[in-house]
Formats: sequence, structure tokens, C-alpha cells
Amino acid sequence: MAIGDYPAEYNPKVHGPYDPARFYGTPDTPFSQLKLGEVSEWINRRNKSPKAIAGLFSRAYWRWSHKYVQPKRATVAPLIHIVTGSMLFFYVINYGKIVRHRNYKYH
Repeated sequence: MAIGDYPAEYNPKVHGPYDPARFYGTPDTPFSQLKLGEVSEWINRRNKSPKAIAGLFSRAYWRWSHKYVQPKRATVAPLIHIVTGSMLFFYVINYGKIVRHRNYKYH
């Protein structure tokens, strides 16, 4: 499978039109239905390759896009998400500089 190809698990006769927000692999137990002792086994079953992680982020982006950006009557929510996310990101990367500028009271 090369970049831009359909996933190997996708079958148009079974799944219908391709949806980039859907996982076409074999389903597993959802994380919310796990017991505490099963979490480590569940994490070990995950595919941790770079391609799988890129697919995870791609599906997350398309789910977000289908919900907030692409509806007929989209609101200002995607803009607020992007602005808030960038504010948090820049706060985290500049935290070391911000901490040094605290006002201390010297006696």
C-alpha cells in the first residue's frame, strides 16, 4: 500500500463508498469497555508503526472536519478550535520564558 491508496482492508462491494474517517480494519473492544486489567493487553494489540499513527491522525482530522467544517450550516466552532489550539500550543512551547517573568516580592 502506497501513500494515497485505499487501505488493504477496504472492499467497495462490502463497505460501499470510501469514507476517510472510518477504520476498515478488524474491530476491537472499545477503550471505554475495558477493565483495568485488560488495558495493557489492549495497548499491546495496537499497531504502533508510523503508517498506523499517521492513519490515526488522518481519521481524527476527517472526523473533526465532517462534524465541524463540512456541514451545510457550519458555525464558528472550527475557527475557535484552531485559535484555542494554537494558543495552547504556543503557551506550552513558551512556558519556560513565561515562568521567568513572574513578579516576585523582595523584602
